[in-house]
Amino acid sequence: MLYLRLQPGYEIKAKPGSMVAMDATVQIRGKLKFSVKKIFTGGEMTESFFTGPGEVLLAPETWGDIVPIQLDGRTEWSVGKDAFLACTGGVTRTTKSQGLGKALFSGEGLFVYHANGAGVMWVTSLGAVFSRTLQPGEQWIVDNGHLVAWTAKYKVERIDAGGFLSGSHTDEGLVCRFTGPGVVYIQTRNPETLGEWIREQVPQQAA
Repeated sequence: MLYLRLQPGYEIKAKPGSMVAMDATVQIRGKLKFSVKKIFTGGEMTESFFTGPGEVLLAPETWGDIVPIQLDGRTEWSVGKDAFLACTGGVTRTTKSQGLGKALFSGEGLFVYHANGAGVMWVTSLGAVFSRTLQPGEQWIVDNGHLVAWTAKYKVERIDAGGFLSGSHTDEGLVCRFTGPGVVYIQTRNPETLGEWIREQVPQQAA
């Protein structure tokens, strides 16, 4: 859970539906952000704004880590479609096309969120979060279902997975090859694989 104490007049933006509790002194309002791109992404059509003074408690839909990312006003971050939780007022989110090839195989859809500006953005994960800072030219291969946020460039490609990645949607060897410089945040759980595991645990009803 994310705990924030807002000073008088200080505002944060959060994912709609993420508020767990707040002081009565906090003002909340929603803002409709219509975009044709969001019709295709399935992303949020609104943002919730919380203005202090007072305490605000936020939580994502699933269990996992909540990690702050400091934006320096120069570096653009890409954020997975389900990873954004909240940000300070100086951070702006937009959606951009990542190309048809990446849309089909990266697991993030045709458009991904991009975060710019100066401030703090809180991202959430399914499971724990792990980050890796890549040096110029350094490469790192990530299963496409584990992406949270990143600044490094990547390409989607096939690898000979063999039996190592069997049981997940990387059976055909589709991965993201990141190349530094940049930072990559990943999550320990793959939503698709976890969903398959949960379905296997549920007793099947007799016809």
